[in-house]
Amino acid sequence: MASPREFGSRFWALIGATFLGFVGMGTVLPALAPHVRYDLGGTDRTVGFVIGIFSVVALAGRLFSGPLADGRGRKVAFLTGLGSCTLAGAIYLLPLGLTGIWIGRCFQGLGEACLYTGAAAWAVELAGTHRSAQALGYLSSGIWGGLSAGPALGQWLVTFQHAAMFQLLAGAAGFAMLWRIPEHFTPHKDGGNFKWPSRSLIMPGLAVGFVNVHYPVVVGFLVLHLAHYGNSGKAALSAYAGAMLCSRFFLGGLPDRVHPRITYYFGLTAMASGLLTLASGPRPAIAIASAALLGLGFSFPFSSIASTVMRRAPDHERGYTVGILSAFYDFFVGSGSFAAGAISHRFGYPAAFVMAAAALVASAGFAWFVLPATNESSLLQPSNAV
Repeated sequence: MASPREFGSRFWALIGATFLGFVGMGTVLPALAPHVRYDLGGTDRTVGFVIGIFSVVALAGRLFSGPLADGRGRKVAFLTGLGSCTLAGAIYLLPLGLTGIWIGRCFQGLGEACLYTGAAAWAVELAGTHRSAQALGYLSSGIWGGLSAGPALGQWLVTFQHAAMFQLLAGAAGFAMLWRIPEHFTPHKDGGNFKWPSRSLIMPGLAVGFVNVHYPVVVGFLVLHLAHYGNSGKAALSAYAGAMLCSRFFLGGLPDRVHPRITYYFGLTAMASGLLTLASGPRPAIAIASAALLGLGFSFPFSSIASTVMRRAPDHERGYTVGILSAFYDFFVGSGSFAAGAISHRFGYPAAFVMAAAALVASAGFAWFVLPATNESSLLQPSNAV
C-alpha cells in the first residue's frame, strides 16, 4: 500500500477541497428542519419535501455531471459542484422565505452530484488506476469526515443563518483552493455525450445500490431502536461513523493489493453480522461493537466495485462511470428510506435491520458477476497522473 506522501500535493489539495465542500453541506443540516418548521412556518410535510428534494436533484445531477467531467474536465465539474454549494449558502441568507430554501436545496443537490463526480474521477487519475481503491478511500474519508464534522459544527453555530454563512465561506474556500490546482485535460472526441447507463454498469450499480440500503436504516432508526435496549444509539452511531472513517483512510487501499472479491465479501459478511446483531436488541457494549463492525465492513464494498469498474473504463468515460454508480447509490438510499419506514411501522424496528441484511444477499449475487476471477490490479502498470 502506497504511503500518503506518494500521492502528492495536488491530490491532497483535492481531498481538502472535497472536505470543505461536504463540511459546509453538513453544517446546515441540524438547523434546517427547525428553521423551516418554526422560523418559516412550514409543515412537517414541507420539511420532508425540503429534505427529499436534495436527493432528487442529486440523482438527476449524476446524469449531467458525468458528461460534464468527461467533456469539459474533472476540474470544471468539481468547480461547478463547489460553486453550486457556495451559491446555495448565499441563497439561504437571502430573505426569500421557503422559496429560498427550495432553491438552495436544489443547488446543493446539484453541487453534491458534480462535486463527487469530478473529485472521484480526478482522484483516480492523479493517483493512477493501480491505486484507485486507495484513492477512493482517501476521498471517502474527506467526504464522510466533512459530513461527520459538519453537523457538530452546525450545532455549535446554533442558528441556521450562521450555518448558511459557514457553508458559503467553506464552499468559497474550497473553490479558491481548487482553482489553483492545475489539470492537464485533453478532451476525447467521444467524451461528454449524454447517454443512459450501459449494460456493463447495471450489474455494478445494483451491487453498490443494495449495499447502501442499510444506510437510511442506520441513520433513521438506530437511535430509536436502541432506545429500548440501554439507549446506546448515539454512541453506536458514532462508533459506526468512526470505524468507517478510520478503515477507509487506513485500509482503503486493500482492494488494490488483495483480490477484490475477498475484500468485497469480507465487507458484506461484517456488515451482515453487525446488522443482525443490532436487530436482536443487544446490550450497549455489544451494540456499539456491532455498529463499529458494520462501519468497518461498509468501507470495502464500494471501493472494491468502483476500483474494478474504473480500471476497465476508458479514460473519457470515467466521469460517466462515477456518475452512474453514484446514481444507483442515490436511488437505493432514497427507496431504502421509504422501505425502512414502511417496514418499521408495520413490523417494528428490528425488521428494518433484517431487511438491510437481506439486501446484502442480493448485492453478493450481483457482485459475483462483476468482480474478476483474478486480481486485475496486478496486471496494471502505474499510469501517469493527469
